[in-house]
Amino acid sequence: MSFNIEIIGFLAATLTTASFVPQVFRIWKTKEVKDISFMMYLSMFLGVSLWFYYGLLINSVSMMIANIISALLVLSILYFKKNYSEK
Repeated sequence: MSFNIEIIGFLAATLTTASFVPQVFRIWKTKEVKDISFMMYLSMFLGVSLWFYYGLLINSVSMMIANIISALLVLSILYFKKNYSEK
C-alpha cells in the first residue's frame, strides 16, 4: 500500500476511534448506563475485532491500530454497562 493511502487510513482511524472516547469518559464519570445498548456495543466489538483481523490480513497498520484501540474502548463500555447496571 502506498504511504499516502495509509495517511488517509490513519486520519479516518483517528476520527472514528476518537468518537468512542467521550462516551467512555461520560460513563466513567457519571456511572450512568441505563441508555447504553449492550447489544449495540457487543456487535460493535465483534465488528471492530473483524476489522482488526482484516487489517492484519491486508497488512494495514492504520486499520489494525484503530480497531484494537476501538475494541478496547468498546470493551470498557461493555464492562461499565455490566458493572453499573441496576440489578
